[in-house]
Amino acid sequence: MCKVKGPIVDDQTRCVHYHSQTDIVAIKFKCCGHYYPCYQCHNECEDHQIEVWPEEEFHRKAILCGVCKTELSIEQYKNCDHTCPVCSSLFNEGCLLHSHVYFQK
Repeated sequence: MCKVKGPIVDDQTRCVHYHSQTDIVAIKFKCCGHYYPCYQCHNECEDHQIEVWPEEEFHRKAILCGVCKTELSIEQYKNCDHTCPVCSSLFNEGCLLHSHVYFQK
């Protein structure tokens, strides 16, 4: 099982910053290899800048569904229409607003 770091508030990866019903993903940060629920959690816990995942590495597993605990590749996540392809849980569509923080393009 993947360890999620930061100020999480439940076992589905919600954090103090994002804790709606659909805030159930954690992201593995390229810079440190740690899973965090969001960039704010990362920045509060780490002392380095966020490194963006380059497009040629979108095949890597870097997204964790907080409900079923499945690790998804970045490609799977970006193409899943905001729904976990394994357990059908809904992901927050608002995460698209921060996509540039995590992923190239």
